[in-house]
Amino acid sequence: MIDIRRFEDLGRFDLGWLAARHHFSFGRYYDPARTGVGPLIVWNDDTIQPGTGFDMHGHRDMEIITYVRRGAITHQDHLGNRGRTEAGDVQVMSAGKGIMHAEYNLEDDITQIFQIWIKPTELGLQPRWEQRAFPQAGRGGRLVPLASGQPEHAGEALRIHQDATLFGARLDAGERVRHGFADGRAGYLVAATGRLQVNGEDICARDGVTFAEEGEVEIEALENSEFLLADVPAD
Repeated sequence: MIDIRRFEDLGRFDLGWLAARHHFSFGRYYDPARTGVGPLIVWNDDTIQPGTGFDMHGHRDMEIITYVRRGAITHQDHLGNRGRTEAGDVQVMSAGKGIMHAEYNLEDDITQIFQIWIKPTELGLQPRWEQRAFPQAGRGGRLVPLASGQPEHAGEALRIHQDATLFGARLDAGERVRHGFADGRAGYLVAATGRLQVNGEDICARDGVTFAEEGEVEIEALENSEFLLADVPAD
């Protein structure tokens, strides 16, 4: 089963400095039909104005993945970590038993990110933060694991505490990739740029697609495109 969520139908929250679009229920936006896919419970599409950002605040017991689509995000936390993550790259924060952090756009132009939250398999873990560059040249025409807790991706992807993998891919117009979902698995795909055809359905930039009991999906780029695909336990 494929369920498509168009960008214009996403939840909205605007603060002037922040324009947030919610694929799933988050904060003041609640839709009982859209509370996540398995342990994947947040997928926010955030546009952050220059010189602004999220001041120091806390999280616990959550795997928080930030994918930078445009610009850069600068992270700092109470553990002493500080780093700048640029467009196309990824940071992971395991909030564990508790972490205080801030995220700022210190650039001269807007920054756009996908913020993705996944429930961990264990509570009360040691908090940690990590980032990694994923060269665009290595992502063409294939699914590249960006963040994962699955053993087959150890060392290649940033580690998360869940039996899940977030893949990224860049396809030129006409290129295709396939991904198979094992029994008991589900998925969520978001096109960052371009236009895709997913199992025969047209998908535009920033649309979301839920996969349940789908088996295999074929993704074809109708124009040069970039997308993310999460493979998670169904329950």
